[in-house]
Amino acid sequence: MHKPFLSEVHGLTAHGPLQILNRMVHSDALDAVFAALSDPTRRSVLEALGEGGLSVTELAEPHGMSLTGFMKHLRVLEGAGLISRTKAGRVVRCELSPGPMQEAAVWLSRYEKFWTGRLDALARFLYHQEDTEWRNLPPAPPPAPAPIAPRSRSAGTSASAPPKSGARGPTRKR
Repeated sequence: MHKPFLSEVHGLTAHGPLQILNRMVHSDALDAVFAALSDPTRRSVLEALGEGGLSVTELAEPHGMSLTGFMKHLRVLEGAGLISRTKAGRVVRCELSPGPMQEAAVWLSRYEKFWTGRLDALARFLYHQEDTEWRNLPPAPPPAPAPIAPRSRSAGTSASAPPKSGARGPTRKR
């Protein structure tokens, strides 16, 4: 008996285990990109590299951390394929590698189209609901008169309520 592949069950064009493996590899690469982008230090490094290649020292300077700690961030970015490092003598320079970021943008754009369509449909629905509710609302009842407090029959006055606490107590000298 033939067991269908996952791709056959869901109506995808490619068939076989290689397609499933390719999706897992692509998913791992995408996960690495989003994990790298999850940290504000790494995002600021990518922003700085967007203007051109910089040395590791130039990149680390504004972050106020040890060079060892900063290198860990660079390894994560390099592991995700977002940067490349080259060494010329004692200077290590980093440059932006746009490929993985473009793949993430393509992946996000599919969901952007989906959510934009859904949010537009929701907006139309709410607009229609609001429009029909205003037409079907009953007229507002007149406001109720404010209750009048009963007045005392006596002509005398009463004393004010005593204060809730006594005078201030002694303080310590410092």
